[in-house]
Amino acid sequence: MNENYEKLLKCYESVKARTNFKPAVAIVLGSGLGDYAKSAKIESTLPYDEISGFPVSTVSGHAGQFVFAYVGDVPVVMMQGRVHYYEGYEMSDVVLPIQLMHLMGAKALFLTNAAGGVNENFNVGDFMLIKDHISSFIPSPLIGANIEELGARFPDMSRVYDPKLNDLISLKASELAIPLKAGVYIQFTGPAYETPAEIKMSRLLGADAVGMSTACEAIVARHMGMRVCGISCITNMAAGILEQPLDHAEVKEAADRVAPLFEQLVSESIVAIYHNL
Repeated sequence: MNENYEKLLKCYESVKARTNFKPAVAIVLGSGLGDYAKSAKIESTLPYDEISGFPVSTVSGHAGQFVFAYVGDVPVVMMQGRVHYYEGYEMSDVVLPIQLMHLMGAKALFLTNAAGGVNENFNVGDFMLIKDHISSFIPSPLIGANIEELGARFPDMSRVYDPKLNDLISLKASELAIPLKAGVYIQFTGPAYETPAEIKMSRLLGADAVGMSTACEAIVARHMGMRVCGISCITNMAAGILEQPLDHAEVKEAADRVAPLFEQLVSESIVAIYHNL
């Protein structure tokens, strides 16, 4: 058996021993957005360090647990704190949580992140609907022996972010009068913030927002046939656009400031997505 698949199954058995909750939608909560879980009807939580062989998030502001809850009538599993490649894990470990949530039963994946604004027309506090991504600056999470039980060797990536789900999110944003930008997300490895030259390159490549997560997660989700959507919270302008240096504390502060709008938009969108799966 594929070594990574065997590890995934062990994690799955560990989860099943602790809960029989079956989610329909999986949500990944980015930096500063972890408190969203408090707005849902929580059934149970499961710390990552209680799952056999599961990678544990080491980033400040990431709680490091699965939250099983209901958003409206929708059964969801939330990652309250994701795992990043820059923490030193193999890419197969970084994306294992996404694969695990799919095994739990999730058919759709809602990705969120705190991102730097590359598009000079963006402002701190904006929300960006992810239309597409650029992942060329990180190792593909599908490198190595393919896990045939999960998906095809050469999965199509022409529509990673589901157009119909994006339309539903845009509609909800309009109904709630929440301004919503749209654009392309680019993932770098981190943990250092990008240089002004790298941001200029990103802009030339067509990116609108930059971060250290998300694209790799979206790739494995599509590999498994999950429907994917995502929102970036622009918590800072990327290097070289403004004069001040970048700081993680300011990223979290900006995310906290717009959290109520974020919670409202995500909750309404999840209900709409569930009833259109």
